[in-house]
Parts: sequence; C-alpha cells; structure tokens
Amino acid sequence: MRPSLALPIKYSSADRTQSIARPQLSRWWTRLGDPTLNALIEEAIQGNLNVAAAKAQVREARATYRQAEGTLLPALGGNSSANRLRTATTAVRGATTDQQDSTQYQAGFDASWEIDFFGRNQRGVEAAFYGLEAADEQLRLAMLTLIGDVASNYVSARGYQARIALAQRTAKVQRDAAQLIKVRMAAGSATAMDLANATGQARSTEAAIPGLRISYAEAVHRLSVLTGRAPGELTERLKRQAPIPRPKLPMPVGIPADTLLSRPDIRSAERQLAQATARIGQAEASRYPSINLIGNIATTGLSVGDLAKNSSIGWSFGPALNVPLFRGGQLQAAVEVIQAQRDQNFVAYQAAVLRSLEEIENALVALAQERVRYGKLSASVEAYRQSATLSRTLYEGGSADFMSVLDAQRSLYSAEDAFVQSRIALANSYVALNKALGGGWDGGVDASKREIVDKDMGPRLARKP
Repeated sequence: MRPSLALPIKYSSADRTQSIARPQLSRWWTRLGDPTLNALIEEAIQGNLNVAAAKAQVREARATYRQAEGTLLPALGGNSSANRLRTATTAVRGATTDQQDSTQYQAGFDASWEIDFFGRNQRGVEAAFYGLEAADEQLRLAMLTLIGDVASNYVSARGYQARIALAQRTAKVQRDAAQLIKVRMAAGSATAMDLANATGQARSTEAAIPGLRISYAEAVHRLSVLTGRAPGELTERLKRQAPIPRPKLPMPVGIPADTLLSRPDIRSAERQLAQATARIGQAEASRYPSINLIGNIATTGLSVGDLAKNSSIGWSFGPALNVPLFRGGQLQAAVEVIQAQRDQNFVAYQAAVLRSLEEIENALVALAQERVRYGKLSASVEAYRQSATLSRTLYEGGSADFMSVLDAQRSLYSAEDAFVQSRIALANSYVALNKALGGGWDGGVDASKREIVDKDMGPRLARKP
C-alpha cells in the first residue's frame, strides 16, 4: 500500500494550451525527429557505465532475494569421518596387556528446519523483494538520467555547430565590407577610420569562434563518454553539421498524481519505504521464541563396506526451542533502529515527490517563457536584417555613414546568435520537461549479463601468495 500524500490537482505553471491528458513519455526523444539522436540513445543504453553499475546492483538484489528465500526451506547436510582406535586389554592376574588397533568409519545426514511461526523469515523475504524492486527502479532512474544527458548534450553540440557557422558567415560578410572600404578609400570616398572599424569588427567576430569550438568539443566528448566510448570517438561521426532538434509543442503534461507512477526515483523511494517497514516486522519477530525441527541419522562400521550392512545405526529427531529471555534491551533497540530508518525513508519519499513537482514546475515555466522569448527574437532578427539591408543601401547611396552599416551588422549578428541560443534553450527545456515528468527507457533491459565472467572457480588447494 502506497503512502497517502496530498497533491495539487494541476500544475500551477501549466498554460492554457497544455492538456492535462497523461503525457506520452514512451520514447519521447523520437518526436524530435533526429535519427542520429535516436541511435546515440540506443548506444548509450547498451554502453553507459552508470547503467552497467545499476545492472550489477540489480543482480546483487536478485541474489539477496534468493538468499532470503532459502531461509524458508529446510537445511540438509552430510558428514563423514574415519577414526583410528587402539584398545588395550589387561589380564586379571598377569601384567601382560593385549592391544588391538581398528579403524572406525562413520557417515550420516542431518537436517534442520525453522518453523517461521512469527514470520521473521517471511518478513525478511518481503524486505529482500522490495529491495529488488527498488534496485529495478534505480536502474530505470539511471537510464532516465542518461537519456536526458545524451539528448541535452546532443542539442548543445548541434547548437554550437549552428553558432560557429553563423559566426563564420557573419565574419565573411564583415571581411567583405572591409574589402569594400579599401576600394572606396582608393577612390577617396572612405576614410582610414572606416577601414579600421570594419577590420576590428570582423576580427572580433572571428575571436568568438575558438570559444564556441571548445564548447562544441566538450559536448561531443561528453556524448562519447555517455555512450561508453573514449572522448574523441564521436568527433568524426558528428562533424557534419545538422539542424538543432525542434520539439513539437505544446505537449500534454498530465496531473501531479501521474508522477507517482511515472518517476522511477519516487517509485524507488516508495519501495525502500516498504522494505524498511518489512524489516520492522522481521525485527519484532526476533523478540519472540523460535522453533526448529532438528534431526539426524548416522551409521558406524569398522570398514567402509560395513556402513551399508554390518553397522550400527543411530538417529535422533525433535524440536528445539530458543527463547530470548534477556538480551539487555538489544532486541527492542533493534526494532527502534529500524523504525527510525523507516521514518527516514518516509521523509525521503516525501522529498522525492516534492522535488519532482518542483522540477516539473520549473521546466514548465522555462519552456513557456522560452517560447515567448523565441517568438520575440524571431521578430527581432527580421527587423535587424531589414535594418542591415537598408543601412547598406543608404551608405552606398551616400545618405548614411559607414558606422551605421557596422552598427546594423553588429546588431544583426547579436540578434541572430541570441535566436540560435533560444532554439537551443527551447529544445533543452523540452528535454528537461520530459525528464522531469519521468520519461525514460521503457524497452527491455537485460540485467543478467555479468561484466566479468569467472572461469575455473572449482575447489583448489590453497597456495601461498
């Protein structure tokens, strides 16, 4: 049973165009329409090291669960021994002593079974099962985080490519303008100051390109590492420029209660709370008597062959009762320790829910406001483009000075660069919103494959290191 929490009926930051229908989070990145991004995410799921570590944690939880299940079953064991004996017989009146050596062989089986009368072992199995479910959710969380990181770094990489291309185009236009000034200077219709200003502006634009290339390289290197590769392995593959992914907006966001089912961090926190609750029952049961059924059978003979024929056979069977009469308050303290841990898990669950709502609200605000900014910048670019065209026409007609041309070019480049950055931010806001809503990997995941395959693990004689 999930803990009850009071949640708002809707997101305060959702605008009127956003539907409260449950969001389509399954493979949400495919709606960006970029095959390269789709392929990188598939590769990251297979090769990422954080995901590999989370898979190992799932295998550990599965083994722990099987280990706990074993406590519900009887335990059987076998034993055998061989002893060399010497017996001495002394004559009644004489001093002579007869000695006789013999070998005694013994083999047997023993069994024990704890009757789980108060449910201690059963609660331990429940706790292990909830731990397994929590590990599964942690794996889902690792993949959700990975997909968001791959998508945002890919968007950034394509964005830096676009900004580099824009800076290169703008610098070329500015260099062409400087060449035009040289021609006009030769004709006496331009000044050296005009040439210096034109050259300086072109060099200033060119100076921005190395910084953009650094950021682009960092994004590509990060993508390579996220997919489990060396940092430079994707450089050649992503070298060719491609458009910045463009999301389809608006998108449905659902209601806050949907996050209880869609966010793996919330599901994991809830399973950890259930695990702590089961451990309380396990600790409580340890305060009460335990009952074990114990039995064994053994056969003894003077030779190995006699064990099945001419041998003495003994057996025993019966219950064993263990009553914890006095432990100095340790058992009660153990219960209180786990109760405190349960309270911590409950608080962590509440914090996970509130954190998810905060992230969604922030993502909604960022996406909505970036859409407004994107529209304003689009209009700004169009206006500055007209201004650049008009200023150049007026300058060539002698109705304006060259500084007005430089100012118009500078303003146009600034507006176009801000517009590209807005496109990047818009795509990243879309990524952040899907991530906040719990959109992750919903395909099959094989967590059974080990990273290291052990060989020759049979028994062997101990050797010195």
